[in-house]
Amino acid sequence: MDFKMIPLMKENMAQFKQEMQAAFQFGAEAALGPLDRNILPEQDIVHSMTAEGAMSYQAVVNGEMAGGAIVIINGIKGELAFLYVMDKLQGKKIGQQLWKAIEAHYPAVKVWETCTPYFEKRNIHFYINCCGFAAVEFYHPHHRDPDTLFSEKQHKEDEYFFRFTKVVNR
Repeated sequence: MDFKMIPLMKENMAQFKQEMQAAFQFGAEAALGPLDRNILPEQDIVHSMTAEGAMSYQAVVNGEMAGGAIVIINGIKGELAFLYVMDKLQGKKIGQQLWKAIEAHYPAVKVWETCTPYFEKRNIHFYINCCGFAAVEFYHPHHRDPDTLFSEKQHKEDEYFFRFTKVVNR
C-alpha cells in the first residue's frame, strides 16, 4: 500500500468535508442506530480548519484520498481536531499511518490533545492502544468541557466525551 500524507488541496476541500462527515456519521450510527441529524456539522469542520495554527491533511493511499486530519499547532502543544478514515477503508491501519505521519511532521510538539465521543469504542481503542494517548478527562453534563457551550438544543450524546493527551518523549 502506497501511503502519503499531503496538505489538503483546495480543489479537494468539499470532498474532504463530505467524507469526514460520512465517516463520523457511520461511526455514530453503528453505535447509536440511525440518526435524524448530521453528527458532525460542516461549521465544526470549518471552525477547526480556520483556527489559528490549523493545517489540514489528506491521507492518500495508492493515489486516492482515503481520509484526512486537521491539526492545530501552538508551539509545543498540538491538537488533533479531527482524524478520519473513509468507512470502506477502516481497519487497514490507514489511521495509524496518518497519525505517525502527523507526529513525524511536527517533532517540536511535545503534548498532543484530542477528544472523542463516549460511544466511539473504536476511536477509544485507536487513540489509547494504537497511538499511545491516555484518557485524562471525561466530560458530561455535570463536568462540561469549558471550551464548549452546550445549548438547550444540544443532543444528550453530544455532552459525553473523552479527552486524551499524549506526551511525546523524544
